[in-house]
Amino acid sequence: MSHKIKWEGKRKFTATTPDGRVGNYDVLESKGGDGTVPTPMEAVLHALAACAMVDVVSILEKMRLSMESLEVEVNAERADDYPKVFTKIHLKFFVTGDLPKNKVQRAIELSAEKYCSISAMLSSTAEITHELVLN
Repeated sequence: MSHKIKWEGKRKFTATTPDGRVGNYDVLESKGGDGTVPTPMEAVLHALAACAMVDVVSILEKMRLSMESLEVEVNAERADDYPKVFTKIHLKFFVTGDLPKNKVQRAIELSAEKYCSISAMLSSTAEITHELVLN
C-alpha cells in the first residue's frame, strides 16, 4: 500500500491513495495554516468514528436489523507534552430506528473490542469510551 502526501505550501498537504483518491490536510490559522480542512489529528478522530460506523452498520446488517440514521460525535483530550497523543476519546453514537438497544450496544462493543483497527491502534495511548443514544 503506497500512499503519497505532497506539501502544497504553508501548512497544507494533499494525500493521494494508490488508486487516485485525494484528501487534504491543513493546520489551524493559529498554527500557520488556513484552517479550511481537517488537521491530521482531526482526521485521525474522523477515521476512528468512520471505522466504528462501518463496523456497526455491517454488524447490524448481519443481525438483519436496519437503522434510519447513524451519527457519531467524537470528543477527545490530548497530552500536554509532545508528541501530544490522544489520552481520552469518547464516541457518542446517535442511532435512530426501531432497534433493540442491547443489539446496537453489542455492535458497538464488537467494533471497539474486535473489528476496528484504528481503535486497536489508538487504545495503546488513549482510553476510548462509547455511549449510545437510541431514538
